[in-house]
Amino acid sequence: MLTRILDWFGFGSHGHDHGGHGGHDHGGQGHDHHGPHGHTHGVIDATIATTERGIWAIKWSFVILATTAALQLAVVLFSGSVALLADTIHNIADATTAIPLWIAFVLARRRPTRTFTYGLGRVEDLAGIVIVLIILASALVAGYEAIDRLFNPQPVRFLGWLAAAGVIGF
Repeated sequence: MLTRILDWFGFGSHGHDHGGHGGHDHGGQGHDHHGPHGHTHGVIDATIATTERGIWAIKWSFVILATTAALQLAVVLFSGSVALLADTIHNIADATTAIPLWIAFVLARRRPTRTFTYGLGRVEDLAGIVIVLIILASALVAGYEAIDRLFNPQPVRFLGWLAAAGVIGF
C-alpha cells in the first residue's frame, strides 16, 4: 500500500520494475531490447518524459492546492471574510484545473490509432478551454460573493486565524 502511495506521488519505482529479471544480459546472443521486460534502451522521446514529469507535477499541485483550499474554507466559514473566500475560490479553481490537464496528459501518452493517426496530443487544447471556463466560473462566483457582501455586510471575526489562512494561501 505504501509503495502504491509513493509511486502515485512520483517517489516510487515509476514502472521501472523489471519483474524480477535482475541484471540485463546485453551479450551477443541477439537479445531483443523490446523483449520480455517491455522497454527500450537509448533515446527517449522527450514528449513522453515531459508528460510523465507533467503528470507528477499536476498530482502534487492538485494535492497542495486542494489542502490549502480546505484549510482556508474552514477559516472562511467561521471568520466571514469575503476576501479569504475569494482566495479560497481561486485555490479551489486552481486545484480543479489540474484535473482536465491531468486527463489530457494521460491521453496524450496514447499511441496513434487508425482514427487518431497523430495520437491524442491535441487534447491538451481542449483541456485549455475547460481550464479557462473553470477560471471564468470561479471569477463569477467570487465577484457575486463580493457584490453580495457590499449589499449585505457581515462582521469579520478571528483576525489572527484569517491572517494565518491568508499566509497559507500565499
